[in-house]
Amino acid sequence: MPRRPVPFAWQVMGLQVGLLVVVFGLGCALIGWLFDRELTDQYGSRALAVAHTLAADPAIVSAAAVEDPGGALPARAESARVASGALFVVITDRNGIRLAHPIPERIHEPVSTDPSAVLAGRDMVNVERGTLGLSARGKTPLRAADGSVVGEVSVGFKVADIRGYVWQQLGLAGIVAGCALLLGVAGSALLSRRLKRLTLGLEPAELAELVREREAVLRGISEGVLAVDATGRVSVCNNEALRLLGAGPAPGTLVTEAGLPPGLVAVFERRAADNVITVAGDRVLVVNYRAVRRDGRDLGGVLTLRDRTDLENVTRELDSVRTLSNALRASRHEFANRLHVLSGLLQNGYRDEALEYLHAVAGGALTAAGPAGAVDDPYLQAFVAAKTAEAAERDVRLMLSDTSWVGTRVTAPVEVTTVLGILVDNALEAARLGARRPAWVDLALLSDDDALHISVVDSGDGLDPAIGAEIFTAGVTTRGEQGRGLGLSLARQAARQLGGDVSLATAAGDGHGAVFEARLPHALVPVAS
Repeated sequence: MPRRPVPFAWQVMGLQVGLLVVVFGLGCALIGWLFDRELTDQYGSRALAVAHTLAADPAIVSAAAVEDPGGALPARAESARVASGALFVVITDRNGIRLAHPIPERIHEPVSTDPSAVLAGRDMVNVERGTLGLSARGKTPLRAADGSVVGEVSVGFKVADIRGYVWQQLGLAGIVAGCALLLGVAGSALLSRRLKRLTLGLEPAELAELVREREAVLRGISEGVLAVDATGRVSVCNNEALRLLGAGPAPGTLVTEAGLPPGLVAVFERRAADNVITVAGDRVLVVNYRAVRRDGRDLGGVLTLRDRTDLENVTRELDSVRTLSNALRASRHEFANRLHVLSGLLQNGYRDEALEYLHAVAGGALTAAGPAGAVDDPYLQAFVAAKTAEAAERDVRLMLSDTSWVGTRVTAPVEVTTVLGILVDNALEAARLGARRPAWVDLALLSDDDALHISVVDSGDGLDPAIGAEIFTAGVTTRGEQGRGLGLSLARQAARQLGGDVSLATAAGDGHGAVFEARLPHALVPVAS
């Protein structure tokens, strides 16, 4: 079986502990070396100070000058050694012969180190090895009253004692450092545990693989993905989401400050959406939201976006075709009867009456809705005729206003019929559900050079002024039904594609309901001057 790799958290902890040990060892070595050197220098200076004290004693100088005939120097030197704690106190004559030494047998022997520099009149501080071992020494000359050198005083402290003190201090420092190391190990363990918790127990290789897979999925799917963390900040926005939204929020931005459409912000606030339809710019989107949790932790949520713009356009066109089909079906019997009448008049030789009847039939559909000849465009004529028949089926009367006049042709039939169809459908529904009877809808069409102006008034109960400003927001509806509230948003979107707009002129009035107006520039063939 393949060997299981060491978890990354343990690798981090081991690296941190190893680093602490190395730093501690190097620090102790450097401090010990500096401490040893400093103590050696201090003990050398201390030895020289003791030597100066002895060299300043006239009795010692006199005894050294006469080579201590009474033997007083060994006792004086031993007393100074004991008092100072030194390893030795040695006094010599001008020839370097010992006059005092801790070992009596060494008296009257030459010193083991070169005394020439001191006997030449100079102080010396050094570390040397003599008959008593390695020691830090201070040496000074003995001078007679006339200034001549009559001998030397050498005082030494054992280097082993100095280093023993250094090791003692390093031992204390080691205890403190050991405690610090234990704290460091505990901190490393806590850090490793937190790292494991933050990475959800995944190793770096697994995290890297997840990132690669995520990028492949986010770039490969045809849906827009917008993810947020538990604090409501954007964490992921793929290219498809950028395309659908027009401009995506930067990672780390709060969704309430990301400039998203109000419908999407509402979904994030509710943290729930199942095939909710909303509008973003010029697109109709189907939105789904799923919360993300792992091991009981809230990790945020993921919003998916599907483009339904083309499907919505096809649906609107299908509705228009269905409306025309219904109108044709409703008029089929009426036109069949008229053809029978026309055939009978021609068969009986009533040519003038047949011609008059034919003219009446040709203008009858539009005349029933409004003044004859008010609208020349075939798209608008067919629309008004179809909607008139549909309104009659709903027990609503659709009237073309006496002020209507369109003496030119439509150049943008899709946008015009989209705006007109939504406004008229809403008005028919409002009139049908309203309390006023008979129910009616008044439609006004007016051309202004290449612009088409539309006004729609119904006999319904009107709108609540409190929602009047929000009625064009996707998802806002007066009927409280899921999936509705898109019509006016789509109508405004279609109007703005032509550079125009749709607005609510009046929420409710005296004897009528809401009044909607639309302005559609460049929707008509310009009138020749």
